[in-house]
Amino acid sequence: MAELIAKSPCDRLLPVTLGGMSLTEEQPGSMWVLAPFKGQDKALSKALEAAHGMAFPAANRATGKAGSRAVWFGRDMALLMGVEPDTKLAKHAALTDQSDAWAVVRLDGAGAEDVLARLVPVDLRPQVFKRGHTARTELKHMMASVTRIGPQAFQVMVFRSMAKTLVHDLKTAMEAVTARG
Repeated sequence: MAELIAKSPCDRLLPVTLGGMSLTEEQPGSMWVLAPFKGQDKALSKALEAAHGMAFPAANRATGKAGSRAVWFGRDMALLMGVEPDTKLAKHAALTDQSDAWAVVRLDGAGAEDVLARLVPVDLRPQVFKRGHTARTELKHMMASVTRIGPQAFQVMVFRSMAKTLVHDLKTAMEAVTARG
């Protein structure tokens, strides 16, 4: 019988370092979509805060911190990353395990905004897109989640099946920004 070997979405594709910028794969661990039942938004937020120390995020925002974060993931949805959801949350929301569904990368360094500006139709300047801001948006030709996680750092997520394309597109943009400087 064949023995299967688990591989990360960006296996052998990362890390990439160019012009003071780095692109690395993140291993967020557990990833669960939380979708509140009708009329349960506030109750879910309170339960999430009690269980995991973070509120349900408002539209285009993330709560929590590295290692344990809730990211707005669309209308009436958030992605809980880094922790298994407390069973009490199921009273207020549908919980869907997405742990193997996403490729998660971190783009960091001076020029990261310029790299993403070539790929996403979102104003990522720090005075507009601050730490904890997030957007579900198109990244070149695929749908992505982009979250500012630091002054010059972004978390970018796409479907696992698009990992190679994501790395290619970000690397190409990194090369272009580096060549310009």
